Amino acid sequence: MSTETDKTVQTVEATAGVKSSTRLRTTRRTAVAAGLALVLGLGATAQASAGGSRSVSGKPSDNVTRIANFYGAYIDAVIDEDGKLADDLRKHYLTSAFQKELQAWEDKNHANGVLQAQNVPLAWNVTDNGTANYTEAVVTLTWGGDHTTQLIVDMSRESHKIFHIGTRGAEVG
Repeated sequence: MSTETDKTVQTVEATAGVKSSTRLRTTRRTAVAAGLALVLGLGATAQASAGGSRSVSGKPSDNVTRIANFYGAYIDAVIDEDGKLADDLRKHYLTSAFQKELQAWEDKNHANGVLQAQNVPLAWNVTDNGTANYTEAVVTLTWGGDHTTQLIVDMSRESHKIFHIGTRGAEVG
């Protein structure tokens, strides 16, 4: 039994005035079960964040992977305050026409156009939203307090370049 569980049992015993061994075993079983439930409930998160059992995969021919790679690298560059890398990532992943459009959006809104915000998110997730002629993905950005925002990112299937980022999908005609 862990030290934390022992402390829980001692607290329960002290507050409940447990005297009998039957009640003590029941209390300990309850404390162990509660502790186990807590560990199992958080176990996947803790284990994943421990580093040993995480896995990330992708392939450069898959546009959703490319969008996820862009957002991961871009957020890292912004957090690391590496403006040159952030600019280089934009040049590599965004069409030149969209780079100009994004710059105009940023000048108007005084925010980062890729993130559509003034701050940097704590986490991100990319989900395929599917389309026929181009790839559309939903990028969910997680901010402090588990607040999230979603962006729609559209990428050309031919050039593998992002041509739209916004709260709604591109209107391609």
